[in-house]
Amino acid sequence: MKRKVSAILLTLAMVISLTAGCANKSNDISTNASEESGDKKITVWAWDDKFNVAVMEEAAKFYKDIDPDAQIEVVSLSKEDVYVKLQTALAGDGSGLPDIVLLEDYVSGKYLNTFGSRFADLTNEIDYSNFLDFKTEAVTKDGKVYAVPFDTGATALYYRIDLIEQAGYTEGDMKDLTWSEFIQIGKDVTEKTGVQMIVEIANNKTTLVRSMMQSAGMWYFDENGDISIKDNESLKESFRIIKEMKDAGILYEVESTENRAAALNNGTVASVVNAPWFVSALRGAEDQSGLWRATTIPRMEKISESINASNVGGSSWYVLEKSDVKEDAINFLKEIYDGNLDFYKNILNNQGAICAYLPAFELEEFEQGDEFFGGQQVNKLFAETLPKVQAVYYGGYVSEANDAITTALSGVFDGSLTIDEALEEAQNQLANQLGK
Repeated sequence: MKRKVSAILLTLAMVISLTAGCANKSNDISTNASEESGDKKITVWAWDDKFNVAVMEEAAKFYKDIDPDAQIEVVSLSKEDVYVKLQTALAGDGSGLPDIVLLEDYVSGKYLNTFGSRFADLTNEIDYSNFLDFKTEAVTKDGKVYAVPFDTGATALYYRIDLIEQAGYTEGDMKDLTWSEFIQIGKDVTEKTGVQMIVEIANNKTTLVRSMMQSAGMWYFDENGDISIKDNESLKESFRIIKEMKDAGILYEVESTENRAAALNNGTVASVVNAPWFVSALRGAEDQSGLWRATTIPRMEKISESINASNVGGSSWYVLEKSDVKEDAINFLKEIYDGNLDFYKNILNNQGAICAYLPAFELEEFEQGDEFFGGQQVNKLFAETLPKVQAVYYGGYVSEANDAITTALSGVFDGSLTIDEALEEAQNQLANQLGK
């Protein structure tokens, strides 16, 4: 009986051993099969479900046709959460980082100066001759390029042609203006129609300031990263122009982005300076279809470098250096963002994305008229304007600089500060905040 039991136990042990061996072998085969088949997961962090996230999800679909084994997960977060989580991980041991992350060009300098080695050098991976110079410059540090340029903030002057015509002007009169000419037209529009000419947010007037500054190839920081506010001639001139509009009664101030859109949609204001994505806000007033037009922004005639082209905002895609799928992530961006015109066609049509990829500007969609703008080729305007935009060094602390400038401009508006005094205070405020 003992002999029989022992035999049974021995047999069971052999079966268990064989089963375990088969299981281990099966797991090994599964792992190897995964590696051999090229299964890989690329995680992307982005914000804005209707724009950035939707665009990257579209990119993932296109890449599936190129690499069926690739798995791309686009994680939607708020912009603030992207930056907080990224900052925390980069300052720590790097755990929990994505493989690709979206960063605004305005903050690129902050991250590249502090964590440059944590982002992959893409200089020799992407053909940057295919991208807008000023966008590539924004993601370059010490001669190395660290991101794939994505969307742009090509600035345009959007205006109501019916109100312009009531004041005695034509569409042709609105092209390639100086700010002095714009102000005169604005005075006539306000006088003859009772509608104020242009809108800006009261507690953040920097859309106008930034568009004016970059039109002259100048910024809050110089090419060395030093603060350039107090003696910045383009900033002084932008303050003077905005104050002149305020004093002339043609500047309408609102308290939020929602109020700005509402003022345009309900006919309170005749024009606005903003980027391509602002078109969706204008379309909120369906009854105004056909009444809107777009043209280049005015230039500052007192600043010789100023041109009728500028940019406000925009972002780019970065690959993390320590990503386990770094090469796959780079290949994904290269295959889609550096060469796939069908992808660019789709995101132009579906998300209205005016991107930095120059060959895309040859798409027939850029020749199509837009009924909302009276049949005008609005996308073509952006395509013609963007290559002229002058590169500047954003410095990485644009939000902090905007706060200082908004405070300074408020002092000019209420008469408590001269422009020179206001800019000096803004320089000091920013310097103290940044410890410079």
